[in-house]
Amino acid sequence: MTIRLPGADGRLRAYEPRTDPLAVLPDGAPLASRTVFSAAHVVADPYADVSPGAPAAVDWDATLAFRRHLWSHGLGVAEAMDTAQRGMGLDWATAAELIRRSAAEARATGGAVACGVGTDQLTGPATLDEVRAAYEEQLALVEDSGAQAILMASRALAATAAGPEDYLDVYGHLLRQAAEPVILHWLGPMFDPALEGYWGSGDLDAATEVFLEVIAAHPDKVDGIKVSLLDARREVDLRRRLPDGVRCYTGDDFNYPELIAGDEQGFSHALLGIFDPLGPAAARAVRVLDTGDVKGFRELLDPTVELSRHLFEHPTRFYKTGVVLLAWLAGHQEHFTMVGGLQSARSLPHLARAYQLADGLGLFPDPPRAETRMKRLLAVYGVTS
Repeated sequence: MTIRLPGADGRLRAYEPRTDPLAVLPDGAPLASRTVFSAAHVVADPYADVSPGAPAAVDWDATLAFRRHLWSHGLGVAEAMDTAQRGMGLDWATAAELIRRSAAEARATGGAVACGVGTDQLTGPATLDEVRAAYEEQLALVEDSGAQAILMASRALAATAAGPEDYLDVYGHLLRQAAEPVILHWLGPMFDPALEGYWGSGDLDAATEVFLEVIAAHPDKVDGIKVSLLDARREVDLRRRLPDGVRCYTGDDFNYPELIAGDEQGFSHALLGIFDPLGPAAARAVRVLDTGDVKGFRELLDPTVELSRHLFEHPTRFYKTGVVLLAWLAGHQEHFTMVGGLQSARSLPHLARAYQLADGLGLFPDPPRAETRMKRLLAVYGVTS
Protein backbone atom coordinates (compact mmCIF):
# COMPACT_ATOMS: atom_id res chain seq x y z
CA MET A 1 0.00 0.00 0.00
CA THR A 2 1.17 3.52 -0.74
CA ILE A 3 0.09 7.01 0.14
CA ARG A 4 0.72 10.16 -1.87
CA LEU A 5 2.24 12.95 0.21
CA PRO A 6 2.81 16.59 -0.80
CA GLY A 7 6.35 17.88 -0.52
CA ALA A 8 7.60 21.40 0.13
CA ASP A 9 7.67 21.95 -3.63
CA GLY A 10 3.94 21.21 -3.86
CA ARG A 11 4.39 17.95 -5.77
CA LEU A 12 2.78 14.68 -4.68
CA ARG A 13 5.05 11.70 -4.23
CA ALA A 14 4.23 8.11 -3.37
CA TYR A 15 5.32 6.85 0.04
CA GLU A 16 5.12 3.26 1.24
CA PRO A 17 4.40 3.09 4.98
CA ARG A 18 6.26 0.60 7.11
CA THR A 19 4.37 -2.35 8.53
CA ASP A 20 6.52 -3.18 11.57
CA PRO A 21 5.85 -0.67 14.37
CA LEU A 22 8.22 -0.17 17.25
CA ALA A 23 7.05 -2.52 19.99
CA VAL A 24 7.65 -1.09 23.47
CA LEU A 25 5.58 -2.69 26.21
CA PRO A 26 4.61 -0.46 29.13
CA ASP A 27 6.93 -0.72 32.11
CA GLY A 28 5.75 1.53 34.89
CA ALA A 29 8.99 1.21 36.87
CA PRO A 30 10.65 4.63 37.26
CA LEU A 31 13.63 5.38 35.05
CA ALA A 32 16.81 5.11 37.10
CA SER A 33 19.68 7.13 35.65
CA ARG A 34 17.75 10.25 34.61
CA THR A 35 14.63 12.06 35.75
CA VAL A 36 12.48 12.39 32.64
CA PHE A 37 9.34 14.46 32.20
CA SER A 38 7.25 14.59 29.05
CA ALA A 39 5.46 17.88 28.57
CA ALA A 40 2.01 16.65 27.51
CA HIS A 41 -0.56 18.09 25.11
CA VAL A 42 -4.26 18.49 25.83
CA VAL A 43 -7.01 16.87 23.78
CA ALA A 44 -9.67 19.36 22.66
CA ASP A 45 -13.39 18.63 22.74
CA PRO A 46 -14.18 18.65 19.00
CA TYR A 47 -17.93 19.03 19.53
CA ALA A 48 -17.78 22.14 21.69
CA ASP A 49 -19.24 25.29 20.17
CA VAL A 50 -16.22 27.54 20.74
CA SER A 51 -14.32 30.11 18.70
CA PRO A 52 -10.62 31.11 18.79
CA GLY A 53 -10.08 33.28 21.84
CA ALA A 54 -12.93 31.68 23.82
CA PRO A 55 -12.19 29.57 26.93
CA ALA A 56 -10.77 26.20 25.95
CA ALA A 57 -12.99 23.12 25.75
CA VAL A 58 -11.06 20.00 26.77
CA ASP A 59 -11.88 16.32 26.39
CA TRP A 60 -10.92 15.37 29.92
CA ASP A 61 -11.18 11.61 29.47
CA ALA A 62 -8.85 11.54 26.46
CA THR A 63 -6.48 14.08 28.02
CA LEU A 64 -6.05 12.05 31.21
CA ALA A 65 -5.81 8.79 29.26
CA PHE A 66 -2.80 10.19 27.44
CA ARG A 67 -1.14 11.00 30.76
CA ARG A 68 -1.74 7.43 31.91
CA HIS A 69 -0.05 6.29 28.69
CA LEU A 70 3.06 8.31 29.56
CA TRP A 71 3.09 7.14 33.18
CA SER A 72 2.75 3.52 32.03
CA HIS A 73 6.19 3.83 30.44
CA GLY A 74 7.80 5.29 33.55
CA LEU A 75 7.86 8.88 32.35
CA GLY A 76 6.85 11.83 34.47
CA VAL A 77 4.33 14.34 33.15
CA ALA A 78 5.06 18.06 32.96
CA GLU A 79 1.57 19.47 33.13
CA ALA A 80 -0.01 22.71 31.92
CA MET A 81 3.16 23.79 30.14
CA ASP A 82 3.86 25.20 26.69
CA THR A 83 3.08 21.85 25.03
CA ALA A 84 -0.42 22.00 26.52
CA GLN A 85 -0.87 25.29 24.64
CA ARG A 86 -0.49 27.38 27.76
CA GLY A 87 -0.94 30.92 26.52
CA MET A 88 -1.80 29.66 23.02
CA GLY A 89 -5.37 28.50 23.47
CA LEU A 90 -5.37 27.11 27.02
CA ASP A 91 -6.69 29.79 29.37
CA TRP A 92 -5.82 29.92 33.07
CA ALA A 93 -9.19 28.69 34.35
CA THR A 94 -8.93 25.56 32.19
CA ALA A 95 -5.25 25.15 33.04
CA ALA A 96 -6.14 25.23 36.74
CA GLU A 97 -8.70 22.48 36.22
CA LEU A 98 -6.13 20.50 34.22
CA ILE A 99 -3.64 20.78 37.07
CA ARG A 100 -6.19 19.61 39.65
CA ARG A 101 -7.33 16.65 37.53
CA SER A 102 -3.86 15.58 36.45
CA ALA A 103 -2.46 15.78 39.98
CA ALA A 104 -5.35 13.67 41.28
CA GLU A 105 -4.81 11.12 38.51
CA ALA A 106 -1.09 11.01 39.34
CA ARG A 107 -1.87 10.24 42.98
CA ALA A 108 -4.26 7.48 41.94
CA THR A 109 -1.80 5.84 39.52
CA GLY A 110 1.51 6.55 41.25
CA GLY A 111 2.77 8.72 38.40
CA ALA A 112 5.10 11.70 38.76
CA VAL A 113 3.73 15.12 37.84
CA ALA A 114 5.11 18.65 37.89
CA CYS A 115 2.87 21.57 36.97
CA GLY A 116 3.44 24.96 35.42
CA VAL A 117 3.09 28.10 37.55
CA GLY A 118 2.72 31.33 35.63
CA THR A 119 0.82 34.60 35.50
CA ASP A 120 -1.54 34.02 32.58
CA GLN A 121 -4.62 35.06 34.56
CA LEU A 122 -3.36 38.60 33.92
CA THR A 123 -4.88 39.80 30.67
CA GLY A 124 -3.54 43.34 30.42
CA PRO A 125 -0.80 45.65 31.71
CA ALA A 126 0.21 44.74 35.26
CA THR A 127 2.34 46.09 38.08
CA LEU A 128 5.09 44.06 39.71
CA ASP A 129 2.86 43.55 42.74
CA GLU A 130 0.15 42.14 40.49
CA VAL A 131 2.67 39.84 38.80
CA ARG A 132 3.84 38.56 42.19
CA ALA A 133 0.24 38.01 43.32
CA ALA A 134 -0.60 36.10 40.12
CA TYR A 135 2.41 33.84 40.57
CA GLU A 136 1.46 33.30 44.22
CA GLU A 137 -2.10 32.30 43.31
CA GLN A 138 -0.90 29.66 40.85
CA LEU A 139 1.89 28.41 43.12
CA ALA A 140 -0.63 27.88 45.92
CA LEU A 141 -2.93 25.89 43.60
CA VAL A 142 -0.11 23.61 42.40
CA GLU A 143 1.22 23.02 45.90
CA ASP A 144 -2.27 22.36 47.25
CA SER A 145 -2.75 19.77 44.49
CA GLY A 146 0.32 17.88 45.72
CA ALA A 147 2.29 18.40 42.50
CA GLN A 148 5.79 19.79 42.11
CA ALA A 149 5.86 23.39 40.89
CA ILE A 150 7.57 24.63 37.75
CA LEU A 151 8.02 28.40 37.80
CA MET A 152 7.47 29.33 34.18
CA ALA A 153 8.64 32.48 32.45
CA SER A 154 6.00 35.21 32.58
CA ARG A 155 4.94 37.41 29.68
CA ALA A 156 3.59 39.91 32.22
CA LEU A 157 6.91 40.06 34.06
CA ALA A 158 8.81 40.47 30.79
CA ALA A 159 6.56 43.39 29.89
CA THR A 160 6.70 45.01 33.35
CA ALA A 161 10.24 44.49 34.64
CA ALA A 162 12.49 47.52 34.37
CA GLY A 163 15.67 45.47 34.65
CA PRO A 164 17.41 42.49 36.30
CA GLU A 165 16.62 43.73 39.81
CA ASP A 166 12.89 43.20 39.24
CA TYR A 167 13.48 39.56 38.24
CA LEU A 168 15.67 39.04 41.31
CA ASP A 169 12.95 40.54 43.51
CA VAL A 170 10.01 38.57 42.07
CA TYR A 171 11.76 35.20 41.88
CA GLY A 172 13.41 35.68 45.27
CA HIS A 173 10.00 36.38 46.81
CA LEU A 174 8.48 33.26 45.23
CA LEU A 175 11.34 30.95 46.14
CA ARG A 176 11.33 32.08 49.76
CA GLN A 177 7.67 31.15 50.12
CA ALA A 178 7.72 27.92 48.07
CA ALA A 179 6.98 24.95 50.32
CA GLU A 180 9.16 22.55 48.31
CA PRO A 181 12.00 22.94 45.79
CA VAL A 182 10.76 24.06 42.39
CA ILE A 183 11.96 23.82 38.81
CA LEU A 184 12.84 27.15 37.20
CA HIS A 185 11.92 27.36 33.53
CA TRP A 186 13.77 29.58 31.06
CA LEU A 187 11.76 29.56 27.84
CA GLY A 188 13.43 31.30 24.92
CA PRO A 189 11.75 33.73 22.51
CA MET A 190 11.75 31.13 19.74
CA PHE A 191 8.99 29.44 21.77
CA ASP A 192 7.31 32.70 22.79
CA PRO A 193 8.35 36.03 21.22
CA ALA A 194 6.85 37.88 24.19
CA LEU A 195 9.71 36.53 26.35
CA GLU A 196 12.43 38.38 24.46
CA GLY A 197 14.90 39.94 26.93
CA TYR A 198 13.90 37.71 29.84
CA TRP A 199 16.01 38.07 33.00
CA GLY A 200 16.44 41.74 32.13
CA SER A 201 18.60 41.62 29.03
CA GLY A 202 18.53 40.66 25.37
CA ASP A 203 22.16 39.59 25.79
CA LEU A 204 22.01 35.91 26.72
CA ASP A 205 25.33 36.05 28.58
CA ALA A 206 24.05 38.86 30.80
CA ALA A 207 20.69 37.12 31.25
CA THR A 208 22.47 33.93 32.29
CA GLU A 209 24.28 35.75 35.08
CA VAL A 210 20.96 37.01 36.49
CA PHE A 211 19.46 33.52 36.22
CA LEU A 212 22.41 32.03 38.08
CA GLU A 213 22.19 34.77 40.73
CA VAL A 214 18.58 33.78 41.46
CA ILE A 215 19.61 30.13 41.86
CA ALA A 216 22.71 30.89 43.95
CA ALA A 217 20.64 32.91 46.40
CA HIS A 218 18.15 30.04 46.98
CA PRO A 219 19.81 26.71 46.08
CA ASP A 220 17.76 24.85 48.69
CA LYS A 221 14.53 25.95 46.96
CA VAL A 222 15.59 25.00 43.40
CA ASP A 223 15.28 21.35 42.46
CA GLY A 224 16.49 22.14 38.97
CA ILE A 225 16.28 24.32 35.92
CA LYS A 226 14.66 23.68 32.55
CA VAL A 227 16.47 25.41 29.72
CA SER A 228 14.65 25.84 26.40
CA LEU A 229 17.04 27.93 24.31
CA LEU A 230 17.89 25.35 21.60
CA ASP A 231 21.59 25.99 22.21
CA ALA A 232 23.47 22.90 23.40
CA ARG A 233 26.73 24.69 24.14
CA ARG A 234 25.02 27.29 26.29
CA GLU A 235 23.11 24.61 28.19
CA VAL A 236 26.30 22.66 28.93
CA ASP A 237 28.08 25.81 30.12
CA LEU A 238 25.12 26.68 32.35
CA ARG A 239 24.84 23.12 33.64
CA ARG A 240 28.46 23.16 34.79
CA ARG A 241 27.89 26.31 36.82
CA LEU A 242 24.91 25.09 38.83
CA PRO A 243 25.27 24.67 42.60
CA ASP A 244 25.63 21.11 43.87
CA GLY A 245 22.25 19.41 44.05
CA VAL A 246 20.56 21.61 41.44
CA ARG A 247 19.68 19.62 38.34
CA CYS A 248 19.55 20.68 34.72
CA TYR A 249 16.50 19.45 32.80
CA THR A 250 17.11 19.86 29.11
CA GLY A 251 14.36 21.50 27.13
CA ASP A 252 16.43 21.44 23.94
CA ASP A 253 14.33 19.63 21.36
CA PHE A 254 17.16 19.92 18.82
CA ASN A 255 20.02 18.37 20.81
CA TYR A 256 18.48 16.24 23.57
CA PRO A 257 20.33 12.91 22.98
CA GLU A 258 23.80 14.39 23.51
CA LEU A 259 22.65 16.53 26.45
CA ILE A 260 20.97 13.62 28.24
CA ALA A 261 23.93 11.32 27.56
CA GLY A 262 26.25 13.97 28.99
CA ASP A 263 30.01 14.04 29.26
CA GLU A 264 32.71 13.48 31.83
CA GLN A 265 31.55 16.57 33.73
CA GLY A 266 27.86 15.79 33.98
CA PHE A 267 24.59 15.34 32.14
CA SER A 268 21.11 16.78 31.77
CA HIS A 269 17.86 15.24 32.92
CA ALA A 270 14.91 15.90 30.59
CA LEU A 271 11.69 17.89 30.43
CA LEU A 272 10.78 17.83 26.76
CA GLY A 273 7.82 18.44 24.50
CA ILE A 274 9.18 15.99 21.93
CA PHE A 275 8.80 13.20 24.50
CA ASP A 276 5.03 13.56 24.03
CA PRO A 277 5.08 11.71 20.66
CA LEU A 278 8.30 9.85 21.53
CA GLY A 279 7.16 8.59 24.96
CA PRO A 280 7.67 4.82 24.57
CA ALA A 281 10.76 5.21 22.36
CA ALA A 282 12.32 7.71 24.77
CA ALA A 283 11.62 5.46 27.76
CA ARG A 284 13.19 2.49 25.99
CA ALA A 285 16.32 4.52 25.23
CA VAL A 286 16.68 5.78 28.81
CA ARG A 287 16.29 2.24 30.16
CA VAL A 288 19.27 1.28 28.01
CA LEU A 289 21.14 4.25 29.46
CA ASP A 290 20.21 2.99 32.93
CA THR A 291 22.49 0.00 32.25
CA GLY A 292 25.41 2.30 31.47
CA ASP A 293 25.18 1.70 27.71
CA VAL A 294 25.61 5.24 26.37
CA LYS A 295 26.30 4.01 22.84
CA GLY A 296 23.09 1.95 22.80
CA PHE A 297 21.14 4.92 24.15
CA ARG A 298 22.42 7.16 21.36
CA GLU A 299 21.74 4.53 18.71
CA LEU A 300 18.11 4.43 19.80
CA LEU A 301 17.49 8.14 20.34
CA ASP A 302 19.67 9.86 17.73
CA PRO A 303 17.44 8.77 14.81
CA THR A 304 14.50 10.64 16.39
CA VAL A 305 16.20 14.03 16.14
CA GLU A 306 15.24 14.59 12.50
CA LEU A 307 11.56 14.33 13.43
CA SER A 308 12.01 16.61 16.43
CA ARG A 309 13.84 19.26 14.46
CA HIS A 310 11.11 19.13 11.85
CA LEU A 311 8.29 19.54 14.40
CA PHE A 312 10.15 22.38 16.14
CA GLU A 313 11.29 24.21 13.04
CA HIS A 314 10.62 27.95 12.73
CA PRO A 315 8.20 29.29 13.84
CA THR A 316 8.98 26.98 16.75
CA ARG A 317 5.96 27.90 18.86
CA PHE A 318 3.69 26.02 16.45
CA TYR A 319 5.32 22.65 17.18
CA LYS A 320 2.20 21.68 19.14
CA THR A 321 0.32 21.18 15.87
CA GLY A 322 2.64 18.38 14.80
CA VAL A 323 2.57 16.85 18.27
CA VAL A 324 -1.23 16.61 18.24
CA LEU A 325 -1.25 15.31 14.66
CA LEU A 326 0.99 12.42 15.71
CA ALA A 327 -1.17 11.70 18.77
CA TRP A 328 -4.20 11.37 16.47
CA LEU A 329 -2.36 9.19 13.97
CA ALA A 330 -1.07 6.99 16.81
CA GLY A 331 -4.61 6.44 18.14
CA HIS A 332 -4.36 8.44 21.36
CA GLN A 333 -7.34 10.58 20.31
CA GLU A 334 -10.11 10.31 17.77
CA HIS A 335 -9.70 13.61 15.93
CA PHE A 336 -7.19 16.22 14.81
CA THR A 337 -8.66 19.26 16.54
CA MET A 338 -6.86 21.61 18.92
CA VAL A 339 -7.93 24.26 21.39
CA GLY A 340 -7.83 27.66 19.76
CA GLY A 341 -8.04 26.10 16.30
CA LEU A 342 -4.28 25.59 16.28
CA GLN A 343 -4.55 22.55 13.99
CA SER A 344 -4.36 25.08 11.14
CA ALA A 345 -1.00 26.49 12.25
CA ARG A 346 1.17 24.21 10.06
CA SER A 347 1.02 23.57 6.32
CA LEU A 348 -0.04 20.30 4.75
CA PRO A 349 3.50 19.57 3.46
CA HIS A 350 4.81 20.07 7.02
CA LEU A 351 2.23 17.67 8.44
CA ALA A 352 2.87 15.13 5.68
CA ARG A 353 6.59 15.16 6.43
CA ALA A 354 5.87 14.70 10.14
CA TYR A 355 3.76 11.64 9.32
CA GLN A 356 6.49 10.20 7.09
CA LEU A 357 9.27 10.71 9.64
CA ALA A 358 7.20 9.31 12.52
CA ASP A 359 6.16 6.30 10.44
CA GLY A 360 9.78 5.69 9.49
CA LEU A 361 10.63 5.51 13.19
CA GLY A 362 7.84 2.99 13.80
CA LEU A 363 6.02 5.31 16.22
CA PHE A 364 2.52 4.31 15.14
CA PRO A 365 1.27 1.19 16.98
CA ASP A 366 -1.17 0.51 14.14
CA PRO A 367 0.39 1.68 10.81
CA PRO A 368 -2.74 0.97 8.70
CA ARG A 369 -4.83 3.12 11.04
CA ALA A 370 -2.27 5.92 10.82
CA GLU A 371 -2.26 5.67 7.03
CA THR A 372 -6.05 5.76 6.85
CA ARG A 373 -6.24 8.80 9.10
CA MET A 374 -3.52 10.59 7.13
CA LYS A 375 -5.45 9.92 3.92
CA ARG A 376 -8.55 11.44 5.51
CA LEU A 377 -6.58 14.58 6.31
CA LEU A 378 -5.17 14.71 2.81
CA ALA A 379 -8.68 14.39 1.36
CA VAL A 380 -9.78 17.49 3.29
CA TYR A 381 -7.08 19.36 1.37
CA GLY A 382 -8.17 17.85 -1.96
CA VAL A 383 -5.71 14.96 -2.24
CA THR A 384 -8.08 12.11 -3.08
CA SER A 385 -5.91 9.43 -4.64
